[in-house]
Amino acid sequence: MIIATHSGKFHADDVWGVAVLDLVFPGCTLVRTRDPQKIREADFAVDVGGIWDPQTGRFDHHQKGFEGARQSGVIYASAGLVWKEHGARCVAKIAESHAGYQISAEQAQQIASAIDGDLVQYLDMSDTGAARNAPGGYGLSAVISGFNPTWIDEQEAGDAAAADALRLQQFRRAMEFITDIVANAVKYRVGSMRAVEQVRQSERLEDGSLLFLKNGALPWASIVRNEMPKVLFVISYHSDEQRYMIRTVPATTDTFEARKDLPEAWAGLRDNELAAVTGVPDAVFCHNNLFIAAARSFEGIMKMARMALDENIVTDTQA
Repeated sequence: MIIATHSGKFHADDVWGVAVLDLVFPGCTLVRTRDPQKIREADFAVDVGGIWDPQTGRFDHHQKGFEGARQSGVIYASAGLVWKEHGARCVAKIAESHAGYQISAEQAQQIASAIDGDLVQYLDMSDTGAARNAPGGYGLSAVISGFNPTWIDEQEAGDAAAADALRLQQFRRAMEFITDIVANAVKYRVGSMRAVEQVRQSERLEDGSLLFLKNGALPWASIVRNEMPKVLFVISYHSDEQRYMIRTVPATTDTFEARKDLPEAWAGLRDNELAAVTGVPDAVFCHNNLFIAAARSFEGIMKMARMALDENIVTDTQA
């Protein structure tokens, strides 16, 4: 199969679109051209060709009268057009090949929609001018733009053919970078999905005020915040560091405020200083912002947890 996209300078939306198609249909041949005949002959045309028709593999948004937009109003560029059509299929393939996990069509679509909201729409916004470099000067759009050869690179290449070869090489490098980002985004969300039942079934301690996770790598914040209103702290074991952690529970998704902070007297202390304040000989540290602390033994972290629970200050969400 052949994927055609435009020659010249590339942007994040065309790189994303080509990378996603290459993940869904591995082994495609990439052609960077503006030749109408070559574009017509390609199985897919991304960001070039003046046609939006997913059924025939056409994903351009530059044509007059284009009105493709999300329900939120964010206009599609080529990244979003490809993702809208093939995102769920791409998610399912990555979940199986990279994470070793088969997900349902509904789960794949949920993950694809989440990635669109978190990432893809910002590539489209940058390309359409809705945001200058969404989501920022070092957002993904700007980073991908940096893969383009500079005028000095092209001048030093020697001739037009060599410059074209250099641009193709850099486009492929940008594709590899995007592919890693897509794969990581999928693996993270598949991991979160698989963690739900383990977090729900984890042991509750101290009348439900503590949740104990045997695996400290489990993503738990959204589950605890949304489903476990009584939990004030989460204790977990981290085998790589051979220590136990106690973490506060975020009160909301958009603030650093916790349901309950660790004791203020612990802030920024380590080792002997923290041991002296807590009475826990194997205490390791407490973050200055009072959202995480550690001890080397379960007994030690439980003593610190009980001390933290005895503190009187609780946020309004738990008062």
